[in-house]
Amino acid sequence: MLIIAGVVAVIGIGLFAFSGSGGTTAATTASAPAAAAAQPEAAKTAASISTPPTPAIIEATEKTGNIGPHKQANLPPIPFAAYAPPRPAEVVTAAFHFAAEHPEITSYVPCFCGCQQGGHKGNHDCFVKSRAANGDVTEWEPHGVECAVCIDVATRSRQLLNSGASPADIRAAIEKEFVPTAMTMTPTPKPPAHNH
Repeated sequence: MLIIAGVVAVIGIGLFAFSGSGGTTAATTASAPAAAAAQPEAAKTAASISTPPTPAIIEATEKTGNIGPHKQANLPPIPFAAYAPPRPAEVVTAAFHFAAEHPEITSYVPCFCGCQQGGHKGNHDCFVKSRAANGDVTEWEPHGVECAVCIDVATRSRQLLNSGASPADIRAAIEKEFVPTAMTMTPTPKPPAHNH
């Protein structure tokens, strides 16, 4: 009995000591992440959430961007899945068609969903997997159907282009809108000077 009473007393003293010193620590620990999260948000820039594009990425982006505005009479069917996409089907379809018809824009607009892990260089790659030598889309990238971020970036880019914005202005507006809440960004080159 004395041994059990001694063990209970030691545990009780230990809990009292832990809770007494831990109360302040717990409060401090709980507020520290909030303060840390607020700090980077204010200082977040495109450079802080992306790596610079490599020469190979720059070359591939310029090749796609040089296709320019490209109308295509017959586009492949969009690879809708058996479940509903995150945006209405007409919004998804418009995003795919915009990427197909405007590689000179979408190639130079970054994406913020983390798709660079899958090799994407910019928003164009979220929708278009391959093109023929003449620039026609031959295969869609299915990722674009199910990613709200990709769709939203393409939709906003389309709206900006329709309002008369230049590729450089579109890129700047997209970064201003999406970078503050993004954790990552594709290593997308800036539009060339002649596209400004």
